[in-house]
Amino acid sequence: MSVYARVAIQNHLLAALPDRDFARLRGSLKQVSLGLGEVIYESGEQIEHIYFPIDSVISLLYTTEEGATAEMGLAGNDGFVGLALLLGGNTTPNRAVAQIAGECWRIRAGIVRDEFTRGGALQALVMHYIHAFITQVSQTAVCNRLHSVEKRLCRWLLLCHDRTFSNDLWMTQEFIANMLGGRRESVTVAAGRLQDLGWIRYARGRITILDRNGLEGAVCECYRTVKNEADRLVSLRERSIKAALKN
Repeated sequence: MSVYARVAIQNHLLAALPDRDFARLRGSLKQVSLGLGEVIYESGEQIEHIYFPIDSVISLLYTTEEGATAEMGLAGNDGFVGLALLLGGNTTPNRAVAQIAGECWRIRAGIVRDEFTRGGALQALVMHYIHAFITQVSQTAVCNRLHSVEKRLCRWLLLCHDRTFSNDLWMTQEFIANMLGGRRESVTVAAGRLQDLGWIRYARGRITILDRNGLEGAVCECYRTVKNEADRLVSLRERSIKAALKN
């Protein structure tokens, strides 16, 4: 695979694979479009496919018996959805929903599992991603417990922005409230505050990032902790590309 084709994959984990490892997956990958709010997995559902987002973002959600919903973590072009399968489970414990519409690579779960059990590059990259994802889930729990809705909203917007190629994020305040585990009224107030500061513009289900530096200046330390771990996978991709250029 040429370096240009590697970059065109646009998923950091897949793009970090050496050519010989990626070649075993390439023919089975199918690019599919995900709509806003589209359900990828239901809780307890058997995992048939693994999803590697390109510019879409997928949320892993937990819903209580009373119907309240909170986000446990999210996956974008930094990784994939279907991690439970590679950790020994055949079903997913959480609901997976496309929180930002876009494209992703889909592949049959058994193919990825077979490649993972080979113990090669994919397994090593997945282990890196597991560490980053556990960090994200842990920081989400800390953030939701200790930080204000405004800071949590800044964190969430920045994490989404990092995983897309646009300043426009399409979603409703009710959807955001479900992601943050808060009330819609609280999110309305927080979004209004960020808009008054000139950092975002919110209208008709579209949030536009106007001043990323402003959001980064106001966000809690949880964002940077999560981003530092995600950036390690990006650096692995860059090293892999540089190695391919030399060969």
